[in-house]
Amino acid sequence: MSRNRSAVVIGGASGIGAAITTRHKNAGDEVVVWDLAADADIVCDITDPDQVAQAAERTLSKIDPPDQVTISAGVGHHGLLSDAPPDDWDRVVGVNAKGVWLAMRALASMPLTSDDRSIIAISSVNSRLVDRAMGLYCASKAALDMIVRVAACEWAPHIRVNAVAPGVTDTPMLGPVSRDGEWLTGVASRTALGRLGTPADIAEAVMALHSMTWATGQIVDCDGGLSLHSPINAFDHLPARPTGTVRGTGSGVQP
Repeated sequence: MSRNRSAVVIGGASGIGAAITTRHKNAGDEVVVWDLAADADIVCDITDPDQVAQAAERTLSKIDPPDQVTISAGVGHHGLLSDAPPDDWDRVVGVNAKGVWLAMRALASMPLTSDDRSIIAISSVNSRLVDRAMGLYCASKAALDMIVRVAACEWAPHIRVNAVAPGVTDTPMLGPVSRDGEWLTGVASRTALGRLGTPADIAEAVMALHSMTWATGQIVDCDGGLSLHSPINAFDHLPARPTGTVRGTGSGVQP
């Protein structure tokens, strides 16, 4: 007799994570949301190993060991490598690479209750495409991609590990930047499908990849064809874009 899937969505309170959570609930899955937001099922800062361990323990008190895990928690960053404070490196890489690794590891170590467990991290096309204003972010997502590939090898055959790499996605991480302004209209014009991505677009790709039982160690672009331009407008001056760390729970990546 089949049972409903159990799922964990980390960073599931807003943006891409919230769209993934909705897809799970609509499918009848049992889903637990980790997030920094107070209304999450489990409040957790994934950069803190103790909080991650406690969140994993609490997850097992709510649902069976999860069949599907999606980690969409992340932070953005804008600024030149020559200008960024060292603390920004620690923060951006700490969330986007270290934090995702800690969460993946904690959930992968849970007892297996099915023959197929799937973990998906939200990466970015910036993991491999240059943007002069996003060096720290690019580095953090490049590190994440390799974590995904090594984990896929290490945890096979019982756990599949993949990533979805969005392009520019209209989430709260974009902040107050005008959707009708020069930068985002330029991004849309360079995107083959002619618009920005939406959280629903990325959630569709995540759910499809969770169901692909012969795929592991893959980084799947979901960017409307934006990365067909390589590099993505890497040397433009974009004065409208803010500098510094942007806190977020989705992956509103901003090439």
